[in-house]
Amino acid sequence: MLGVGKTVPLKDPGNAESGSWKPKTPGPTQEDKISPEDHPPRLIDTFNDASKLSSEVEMSHDFHMEQVLPPSSLEGKVKEKMHDAFWDHLKQQLSTTPPDFSCALELLKEIKEILLSLLLPRQNRLKSEIEEALDMDLLRQEAEHGALNVPHLSKHILNMMTLLCAPVRDEAVQKLEDITDSVWLLRGIIQVLGLMKMDMVNYTIQSLQPHLQEHSIQHQRAKFQERLNQQPSLLDHTTKWLTQAAADLTMLPPTCLDAPDSSSMACLSPSVAASSPAPLSPTMVLSQGFLNLLLWDPENEEFPETLLMDRTRLQELESQLHQLTVLASVLLVASSFSGTVLFGSPQFVDKLKRITRALTEEFNSRPEEAMLAVSEQVSQEIHQNLRNMGLAALSSDSTASLIGQLQNIAKKENCVRSVIGTGNRSGVSLRAPAPCPGALDPGEMPIIFLA
Repeated sequence: MLGVGKTVPLKDPGNAESGSWKPKTPGPTQEDKISPEDHPPRLIDTFNDASKLSSEVEMSHDFHMEQVLPPSSLEGKVKEKMHDAFWDHLKQQLSTTPPDFSCALELLKEIKEILLSLLLPRQNRLKSEIEEALDMDLLRQEAEHGALNVPHLSKHILNMMTLLCAPVRDEAVQKLEDITDSVWLLRGIIQVLGLMKMDMVNYTIQSLQPHLQEHSIQHQRAKFQERLNQQPSLLDHTTKWLTQAAADLTMLPPTCLDAPDSSSMACLSPSVAASSPAPLSPTMVLSQGFLNLLLWDPENEEFPETLLMDRTRLQELESQLHQLTVLASVLLVASSFSGTVLFGSPQFVDKLKRITRALTEEFNSRPEEAMLAVSEQVSQEIHQNLRNMGLAALSSDSTASLIGQLQNIAKKENCVRSVIGTGNRSGVSLRAPAPCPGALDPGEMPIIFLA
């Protein structure tokens, strides 16, 4: 199973060949860069599944593949049992007199193939060294005469891995050098080589990214045009989406459309706006359209056809916006009861943020229960910190009001939540945020804006 994680840079194996290799070179040299001719553009030859993968690679600079197999899964357990059985069998073979090298030879053959797969086309010298050191015909002859030196071969393999691995694998390779048991050493070599193979896959993806980005727009336009010629109504939902965005913009006062700075936030009245409509640019329409997608009704099936592959990503952004709205609402209510002294403490505010985030993870499915837990915990924290700072405690009426207002945030029509949500959307649209209260750090919550 494949997953996504952090990109791993590779060393420059080309320098290793010339003797000027440096242990922490971030990647292959310019000569080793992969060109479109080296890798046929298969990712952009189809429109369905391959286009989805291509879109994911283009959109995420940190996109990479990794092997993910939960140990608790049936597949993970079976794989672990099979591996243990193989290594136990190898140990038995090497322990017999004379030793049986049949499994060891197959393992060395696989190691040789992996090492060769990690080489770039111009690394002929390293290729020759690997071919010479792991000459399978010669190794079979040595095995037949009982002279196969597995520990010596393992050490030579480690030297090659040191030249070819990414800097992040240096520590793992160095740890292998301390292993004296031949079977455990071979097992560790196979494990680290598996990681190195995935590093090479990720390097290849990273190298292909510029080419994918370069050709993606023309490719998608050509494919959509081809389908439009066959089905003229193919982009009806996209047309409707952009038309609605343009209509929304015509309802905004001109000064709002111009994204004013903080010194000119006042907008003209709708009557003045109607008499002097501002021209709409494609960028403005697209921006408003994407803003509307953050408020998309999940039951609305008329999602823009051109963004279907990005729908999951947009839904994640919508979820983040919703979570930040709830968080900001909690902080705003809490600040009105805490006073400037208590809420001026960064440690206190950070603690409220952590509490609220943790307790509202299930807000979408159980809003009432989540806000009940938040109200109790936030009220307790305010009481405790007021006492610690020697300030007057909240009265019973204030405490009841605080808890009630926090619990009401669970309702969609809650006024505080509505104001915060409107401020968020206005801030995203105008890209000119008004000053935020100290508790709402715009550095931590970049799309939270309060008027």
